[in-house]
This record gives sequence, C-alpha cells and structure tokens, in this order.
Amino acid sequence: MAQEIRAEMVANVWKVVVTEGDTVADGDTLVILESMKMEIPVVTEVSGTVSALHVAEGDVVQEGDVIAVIG
Repeated sequence: MAQEIRAEMVANVWKVVVTEGDTVADGDTLVILESMKMEIPVVTEVSGTVSALHVAEGDVVQEGDVIAVIG
C-alpha cells in the first residue's frame, strides 16, 4: 500500500535527496526543507520504493502538500 509523505509546514525545498525508483528504509531522508534559515529533513516512516516525487529543488510547499509517495 502506498504511503504519502506530506509537508508539515510552509517551506522551500532546499535539497532533494532521493529520486523516483530509489529504495528507502524507515528513517531515510527524502528531501530537506528550509524555513526561517533552518534546515528540516523530511524522513519516511515506511520502507519501500519512491514511486512518485512531487517536488523539485527550489519549490515552495504548503502544509499538507504531498512531497513523495512510497510504494
């Protein structure tokens, strides 16, 4: 079952660490967000394959936006 990873705050996408097709494990960092000069890693709580990546470096995400889907 696919798990959506969502943004928890309004932030800029500073760095994308994974690409579609990558295998990830619980606790792996997917992207790093930047908000108010702080870097916030977005980690997965499930293991699987990155089936979709919905952000790119430089994007602005809103709270609740889907960042990635792990399948």
